Amino acid sequence: MKHNKIKLKWKIFIYMLGFTSVLIAMLWLLQTVYLDDFYEYTKMKEFESAVESIAESGTYENMLINVAYEAKSKDVCVLVVDSVGRMVCSAESNPDCTIHYMTSLQLAKQYEKTKDNGGKLTCSSEEILVFENFKDNFGGGKDRENNYRSYPFGEFQDIPRRNYSADGVVGMRIFNISSGSEFMVVVNTIITPVDAVVDTIRVQLIFISVILVILALLLATFVSMTISRSITKVNESAKELAEGNFDVKFTGNDYKEISELSKTLNYAASELGKTEEIRRELIANVSHDLRTPLTMITAYSEVMRDLPGENTPENVQVIIDEANRLTLLVNDLLDISKLQAGVDNLNIKEYNLTDAVRKVIERYGKLVNQEGYSIEFNYEEDVFVKADEFKLYQVVYNLISNAINYTGEDKKVTVNQIVNNGIVRIEVCDTGQGIPKEEIKNVWNRYYKIDKNHKRAIIGTGLGLSIVNNILKMHGAKYGVDSEIGNGSKFWFELPIDKKSN
Repeated sequence: MKHNKIKLKWKIFIYMLGFTSVLIAMLWLLQTVYLDDFYEYTKMKEFESAVESIAESGTYENMLINVAYEAKSKDVCVLVVDSVGRMVCSAESNPDCTIHYMTSLQLAKQYEKTKDNGGKLTCSSEEILVFENFKDNFGGGKDRENNYRSYPFGEFQDIPRRNYSADGVVGMRIFNISSGSEFMVVVNTIITPVDAVVDTIRVQLIFISVILVILALLLATFVSMTISRSITKVNESAKELAEGNFDVKFTGNDYKEISELSKTLNYAASELGKTEEIRRELIANVSHDLRTPLTMITAYSEVMRDLPGENTPENVQVIIDEANRLTLLVNDLLDISKLQAGVDNLNIKEYNLTDAVRKVIERYGKLVNQEGYSIEFNYEEDVFVKADEFKLYQVVYNLISNAINYTGEDKKVTVNQIVNNGIVRIEVCDTGQGIPKEEIKNVWNRYYKIDKNHKRAIIGTGLGLSIVNNILKMHGAKYGVDSEIGNGSKFWFELPIDKKSN
C-alpha cells in the first residue's frame, strides 16, 4: 500500500514559507498601506508632547529653554504670546510654518477661542490661516510699510509661497508660569505626504520578499537535514529491532525529544531481548518436562508389552504417576494463561485458612514418608479469611512444593502462621542455599533457575511461583521473599483476618 506522505524537508519548507508569507504581508501592510497613518500618529504624538512640555515649564526661564528645545527636537515651530497677541518668544524649524504668517489680531482672536474652549485648541493650518499668501494680499512697493504695521514680528522680509501639498496642524494651549503671568503657546507641525517614500519602500520590499523566500528554503533544508539525520538513525535501528535484533542500539542524541525516544527504545529492545530469552527457555523447559514423562511412559509400556513378567503394579504405577505429571503440567500452563489474560475470576468466600494449610501438608504425607522429608506447621489458632479457597490452596501447595525442591540436605520445610493486628501471615521456609539479593525479583518468573541449568523438579512443574505471583496479585495481598545465601529462603504472604475460631 502506497503512503503519499510529504517528506520532512518539504513540510518544514511549507511551514517556513507560510511564516515568511505572513511576515512579508505584514511588512507590505505596515510599510505601504498604513505607513501614512503611522507617520501621522507619530507626528501627532510628538506635537502633543511639545505643547504639554512648554505649557508645564513653570518658570519664564524654563519656558524659554523648552521652546528652543522642543522646536529643535520635535521639528516644530513655536510661538508664545500674551492675551493681546504680542509675541513673547518664538522658535522655528520650518520657515513655511503657518503661525509665522499670523497677525497680532489673529493671534488675539485665537487666544479668545482657545480660552472659550477650556484652554486647549487644535486645528489644521488651513482653518487658522485667513490669507492664502502673504505677498498676494499685501504685495510690495508703497504698501509694504502699511503691511508691516499689521505684523509686529520685526523687520519685513519677502516670504516664499507656501507648500500646499503639506498638511499642517496647529495646537494652542493657555498656561501660567510661577510669576502669575498667563500666556498661550502656539505650536505648528508639518505632516508631509509620504507617497514618494512608499514607492521606494515598495521596490525594497520586492527584493526583501525574494530574499526571505530563498532564506526560508535554505533554512528549511538545513533544519530538515539536521532533524531528519537523527530520525533516520532511529528509524534504521527500529527496522533492525523489528527483524529480531534485540542487541541494536538507538543513538539519536541531537535533540532532547529524540534522545528520550532513543533511551525508551533502547529500554524496549532490552526488555524484548529478555522476553525472547525467557520464551526460548520456557519452550526448552516445557519441552524437557513433556519429553521426560512421555519417554518413561513409552519405555515402561514397551517393557510391559515385550516382557510379560514386567507387567507389575509397580510399573503400572510409574505410568500413572508420569501421566499425572503431564496432566499437572498442562493444567499449570492453562492456569498461568488464564491468570495473565485476566479471564480467571475469583470466587471470594469466608473459609478456614489454617485448615486449608493443614490439608496441603497432609497431601504431601506420602512424599514425606517415602523420601524422608519433614514438614512442620506452627500455629496457635485457626483463622478465617475472605478469599478464593481453591486458588489460595494452589498458592500454599506451590510454595511448599518449591520449598521441597530447594531445601537443604536435612530435607526440612517449616510453615509458620503468624497473627498480628488483624493480619495473618503465612511463611514457608526451607534450608537451602538461598537466593542472591539481585536475583530475588526474578524468582516469580516461569521456570526461573538461579544456576540456569534446568532439572526435573522433585514435585511440581517449575511453574508454581509464577502461578503464586498472579493469584496473590489478584487478591491484592502483600507477599515477598526473604533470603540470604547459605541460610535458606522464606516465602510469605499476608491477608486480613475475617475472624478467629472460638
